[in-house]
Amino acid sequence: MKTIQPWSLAALSLMGATTTSAKGIEKPNILIIVADDYGYSDTSTNPYCSKEVSTPNIDRIAASGVICSNGYVSGHISSATRAGLMTGMYQQRFGLYTAGEAGSGLDMQARIFPQYLKEAGYVCGQFGKWHLGPTPEWSPYKRGFDYQFGFLGRGAHDYFKLNDPKDPIYRNDQEIEEKGYLTFRLADEVSEFIERNAKKPFFAYLAFNAVHTPLQAPEEEIARFNTADTTRNTMLAMVKCMDDAIGQVLETLDKKKLRDNTIIFFISDNGGALAFGSENKPLRGGKHMDYEGGIRVPFYVSWPAKLKHAVCDDPVISLDILPTCLESAGLDCGAAPFDGINILPALRGEQKLPERPMYWCGGSLDPWWAVRKGPWKLVGNKGKTELYKLNDDIGETNNLAESEPTIYAELKNLHDTWLASMKEPANERNQKRWTPGAPTKNDLKKQKNGNKKQKK
Repeated sequence: MKTIQPWSLAALSLMGATTTSAKGIEKPNILIIVADDYGYSDTSTNPYCSKEVSTPNIDRIAASGVICSNGYVSGHISSATRAGLMTGMYQQRFGLYTAGEAGSGLDMQARIFPQYLKEAGYVCGQFGKWHLGPTPEWSPYKRGFDYQFGFLGRGAHDYFKLNDPKDPIYRNDQEIEEKGYLTFRLADEVSEFIERNAKKPFFAYLAFNAVHTPLQAPEEEIARFNTADTTRNTMLAMVKCMDDAIGQVLETLDKKKLRDNTIIFFISDNGGALAFGSENKPLRGGKHMDYEGGIRVPFYVSWPAKLKHAVCDDPVISLDILPTCLESAGLDCGAAPFDGINILPALRGEQKLPERPMYWCGGSLDPWWAVRKGPWKLVGNKGKTELYKLNDDIGETNNLAESEPTIYAELKNLHDTWLASMKEPANERNQKRWTPGAPTKNDLKKQKNGNKKQKK
């Protein structure tokens, strides 16, 4: 573990002194916070952030633990990443390549976070966006979570209309009528869950739908921003509200004297959505792409009792979170079929992680794919394939495909071999690999819209 990026020193300068570990508590509490469509440089821990960005509470997480400077998620789109996060396995092992496939439901036989942690005596709560099945039979409450507050549906939910029977809010398995601003209500619920379970080891999965569309925030929060881009002003107000909500949860941990022995992961589910005002500087691209801007995300890990302030430059991925949490809880995950690994040794600065390839693929309907190994990354979209050396070219501007044919061939073979071992896509119209003439999701959308016009 070493500091090689210029922004690392800036981030470390924010860090204060650690506090001692809570005595008598062996198993850490676990809090996983997932932002939605959150821009890589829309956190003020990142020195590439614009001057209007201020996220003091997200910064507190980064400043009290490890900043993973090469932190990835397993998909460039929401539900795909969430399937990988919950299982610790590439979502393609379940036939889930696209948002539509994963959002339609993760195999109920797939073992997920709470089903492991309850073996160690954890009480488990899920809050916010689920996006792994749209109707109650797919509810997290039926998959091992002891408590659930949030919505099923697809990827979006109105932030103010919390009593819509067509898109209900659920508490456990019951539809409820709520009021308020959803981001703040999630913080309320998580805080109450922590207070109720302060004497037990708990796992809280806080999945904000911010800053996903619809872009909505209280008017007084929007009025704080004046970037000359009204869309970005609203998005930044949503960021501020999410940061305030995270602050409320952190204060609850502090009040109950639980902060030291709580391991917190903060990530986004994919890169920021460029069309809606997010920024991913200095990365190329954003959501829906396998360029770095679509899959490299803010990735912070805080556990004051065990982790010192540091920057980890080893590549890590959201698939690593489950096996790492199990290890921290004292559970042996050696026999589990995870694609992720325990990254605690690297987070503690004890050893570097083994060099391993990481893979992405959306199939023919979402025809992006990529593989990273060491500093090298091969990325493709339809018939176009590009090769980049990321430690020299984080912005993916210098395509080395022609000048490095051996590395190109090695990475292409790695991806082909990996993809052959994955399950066929759940959607019969999707294929593992795009070929000329194969329809994409945009083609199908155009066809559907055309059919609607003809019917009119």
